[in-house]
Amino acid sequence: MIATHIDLGFMEKDAVRRNDTCVTLDEILKLAQENKVDFILLGGDLFHENKPSKKTLHTCLKLLRKCCMGDSPVHFEILSDQSVDFGFSKFPWVSYQDGNLNISIPVFSIHDNHDDTMGAHARCALDILSCAGFVNHFGCSMSKEKINISLVLLQKGSTKIALYDLGSIPDERLYRMFVNKKVTMLRSKEDENSWFNLFVITGHQRRVSKRKSRHCSGDFYSWQELKDYCASI
Repeated sequence: MIATHIDLGFMEKDAVRRNDTCVTLDEILKLAQENKVDFILLGGDLFHENKPSKKTLHTCLKLLRKCCMGDSPVHFEILSDQSVDFGFSKFPWVSYQDGNLNISIPVFSIHDNHDDTMGAHARCALDILSCAGFVNHFGCSMSKEKINISLVLLQKGSTKIALYDLGSIPDERLYRMFVNKKVTMLRSKEDENSWFNLFVITGHQRRVSKRKSRHCSGDFYSWQELKDYCASI
C-alpha cells in the first residue's frame, strides 16, 4: 500500500478539523489490515512539521502499535545490504527482522520538506518512530557534496522490487549536485532486468520545473531518463 502527505498535526488547534489527519492515518492503517498488505510505503510528510506536538506524536505511535504489530507473518524478504539501506538509523535493519519486535505490517517512509531532518544531528520525528521500531526511515543523505541513491531489494516469490529512495534536500543543494554530476543511482548486480524499479522521491522536488530561483531554474534532472529506467516514480 502506498500513501503520502498525511501531514499529522495539520490544523490540530482548529475546533473542527483538529483530528482530521489522525483519522486519515487510522483509515489507512485499517485498510492495510483488512487487505492484508505486505507493507506500507509512505512518500513523505507523515508529519506536518519537524517537531510535532506531544499529542500528535502520541496518537501516531498509538495507531501504529495497534495496527502494525501482531503475529501475522511477513511474506517478503530483503536481499540488499540493510546496513547501507538503513545506515542512518541506530538500528540499521528492517523492523520485522528485529527479534525484540513483533511487526506484522512493516512501514517504510522517506521524509519530505515538512518533517525533514534538522539540527546538528539531522534528526526528525520519523527517527523517533524508527527507534521505536514502527517505521523504517530511509532515503537520508548526510553529505552536502554528493548523493549515492541506494536501493532496497524486495522479493516475494517471483516478484522483485528495487526500491530507490531520496528524502527531501534543499532545492539549491540538490540542483548543484545534479549539475555537477554528484548524484549516483546504484543498481542491482544480478539479473538487472528482472526487477521492477520504483523511485520514492518527495513531491515538491518532483515538480521543481514550476519553481525558479537565482540558484536553480528548470528541472534538476531529466525525468525522461528516470522514466526510462524506473517503472514508477
